[in-house]
Amino acid sequence: MAGRFQEGDTLEENHEINVTPFIDVMLVLLIIFMVAAPLATVDINVDLPPSRGVASERPDQPVWLTIAPDLSLTLGQEAVTVDGLPAALDAATEGDRETRVFLRADKSVSYGEVMEVMNLLRDISYNRIALVGLESGPAGNAGP
Repeated sequence: MAGRFQEGDTLEENHEINVTPFIDVMLVLLIIFMVAAPLATVDINVDLPPSRGVASERPDQPVWLTIAPDLSLTLGQEAVTVDGLPAALDAATEGDRETRVFLRADKSVSYGEVMEVMNLLRDISYNRIALVGLESGPAGNAGP
């Protein structure tokens, strides 16, 4: 409890709370979250088609393989070539072929191109492939 001296030598109690330490802590937390938030997002712009399926469980560290509109491949945040994909996947999954690979493609990418990438994944023994789409709500509410 704080006190202050007034006229004479009597000590009067001060009932005010010092909020400066609380504000300092809150500002530090704000800065931490402002720095950490951009690191938690994926910065690859892909226009995903909508899906009416039920969303499945996602692991803590998913392996994202993205097909961009220009048919370039991106594993996580790193651009990869078709020839470099097997080595990059082995590095990302630590050689575990049972790891689920989340495949997402821009809706302008043809079905044939998506199938080629899926066949490539199967050729290198990655058989657990999850296709990613946008959630569009309950069945019956989405367009044709």
